[in-house]
Amino acid sequence: MKISGFLKTTLLDWDGKVACTIYLAGCNFRCPYCHNRGLVLNPEEAEDIPLDEILEYIERNSDFLDGVVISGGEPTVNKDLPDLIKKLRKLGMKIKIDTNGTGPDILDDLIGAGMIDFVAMDVKAPLDGRYSSVTDVPVNVSDIRRSIRIIMGSGVDYEFRTTVVPVLIKPEDVKDILEEIRGAKRYRLHQFRPKNCLDENLTALDPYPESVLMDMAETAKRYVKDVRIRGI
Repeated sequence: MKISGFLKTTLLDWDGKVACTIYLAGCNFRCPYCHNRGLVLNPEEAEDIPLDEILEYIERNSDFLDGVVISGGEPTVNKDLPDLIKKLRKLGMKIKIDTNGTGPDILDDLIGAGMIDFVAMDVKAPLDGRYSSVTDVPVNVSDIRRSIRIIMGSGVDYEFRTTVVPVLIKPEDVKDILEEIRGAKRYRLHQFRPKNCLDENLTALDPYPESVLMDMAETAKRYVKDVRIRGI
């Protein structure tokens, strides 16, 4: 396991919590709009931050930190993830996982063991052939669907989210996504930011106007009560 980024304090990565964020190198997707190029394309060349330094910081600041967000990359591709979580929980930290949902067995094990407190899962596209187009790799959408069901039935707090990139996700695609998560606790629409993208061609792409995202959010409220837009 390689830790290639550490944000010491954030109020944005976990709503209502003062947290720090650990970024793990490596990902099994190649989403063209991803901003973490180094963690995805060249994880072996990414920075390697000693875990001991991070644990020491967290222990020193445990009085004001509510928890730790584990992001990436894709955390569940790291076999040492459970050991990392155990060390963080020994310091009294609550744990939030950001995931793409391709590891339902790992999610089920972590949730079943009471090791995570919040799951934020990206639902990249409708669960059909469009998923592989958006992620730029073959995807077993049954794994994605199973992760959704595990999360929704777990009792653990959670949210689903979609980054809406104009050339990849159309307003009608969002409706198809919502059919898969009908009745979920939360859904977040993330505005696309055209910078530092995996696919450099996307840096010339204009995001959707705010009015389009507002319309998507109104549609989403017919499926999910708590809907918000991030990034506008």
